[in-house]
Amino acid sequence: MSNPILYIVVPCYNEEEVLHETNRRLAALLDSLVKDNMIAAGRILYVDDGSRDHTWQLVEEFVAAGSPVKGLKLAHNVGHQQALWAGLEYAAAHADAVVSIDADLQDNVDSIREMVDYFNKGIDIVYGVRRERRTDSFFKKTTAQLFYRLMSNLGGEIVYNHADFRLMSRRAVEALMSYPERNLFLRGMVCSMGYPSAVVYYDREKRFAGESKYPFSKMLSFAVDGITSFSVRPLRYIVLLGLLFILISIVAIIYGFLSYLEGDTIPGWTSLLVSIWFIGGMVTTAIGIIGEYVGKIYKEVKRRPRYFVEKVAGIGKAGEGEPSEKPGR
Repeated sequence: MSNPILYIVVPCYNEEEVLHETNRRLAALLDSLVKDNMIAAGRILYVDDGSRDHTWQLVEEFVAAGSPVKGLKLAHNVGHQQALWAGLEYAAAHADAVVSIDADLQDNVDSIREMVDYFNKGIDIVYGVRRERRTDSFFKKTTAQLFYRLMSNLGGEIVYNHADFRLMSRRAVEALMSYPERNLFLRGMVCSMGYPSAVVYYDREKRFAGESKYPFSKMLSFAVDGITSFSVRPLRYIVLLGLLFILISIVAIIYGFLSYLEGDTIPGWTSLLVSIWFIGGMVTTAIGIIGEYVGKIYKEVKRRPRYFVEKVAGIGKAGEGEPSEKPGR
């Protein structure tokens, strides 16, 4: 097999503080991979997810300076997963292998070399997996571990300590593009495809510059999306919980009736109030879980476009076709 063309897809949202260093490291890596005869050529594809800072201007500067860079500027902020999808969709038509990595340089850029080596040996998907979480706070580490365990217990297929740092072959990306859903949880979708895979372990570093674009609210929303996208077990648990409450109520009725026959005083307001609050809370939670699934169905049924491309940079050269500025699939 001839040496592959490699694309590195980098979703960006307000990353002007780190982008110069990101581009320097990625461009140097591509140059070394070409010199070592591991790839035929490489490109960095930045996907600007509706940034409000100078991220897009920097991408245009990289292109003008002759860096191996291409850019897609989305017309609106659609979220990390949709922006990553936009980059993968374009890269699938032009590359033999595609690496996805965040712009913040927390993922080890040098690990891409090992990923490419696996690809050249016939592996379709190579997951970048953190060795440990020493750079995370106690809260983030605990909640992340809880999420992975919960996903596993609910039947979701996911690689522990893997985010969206991975290499995929063209056929794997094309297979991923055939998924029709709008509610994206890519790390679960990729695992479900079943192509030959491997794992590259690396140490995750602190963010090089700037602030995280994933506060707790977004992480919580992402976790809920992951759970509800790949498992219906929460709905089954609601049914089991309902049956449990029916059994408890039957026991309570029998106890109350026997107490009445014996002339004992049935416990009053405190136990009643606790029961009402507890059951009311569980009912509300159950309705919320069902609502999450209904909301997902609502989004899928509308079939709205994933994204619109507002501008492009460095695209259309060397015989490459312009990407459609119509909505993505």
